Amino acid sequence: MEYFIREHFPGCPEVAVSFFAYKICTTPKNWAGATIADAVDLTMQNHLRHEFTDYDQLLMVGVQRKEARYRVQPKVNAMIAMWKKHEA
Repeated sequence: MEYFIREHFPGCPEVAVSFFAYKICTTPKNWAGATIADAVDLTMQNHLRHEFTDYDQLLMVGVQRKEARYRVQPKVNAMIAMWKKHEA
């Protein structure tokens, strides 16, 4: 799992690589039929959405889930795009 993340997200901080790999491999979730890429993508998106955007605050003030996701998605996409780039 860590190898996959390092290979496809070379700019991802090492601590995040370990965190995502651990989360994917130990959190009870039905990954049956999901590819490694799907598992990594969903885990990264979920974590970034909740920890690095105002997504939860939007939900707490009554913004609908779909709208809140729409609002924060550009920031999540930007963070993942940075991780996909090679470190300088």
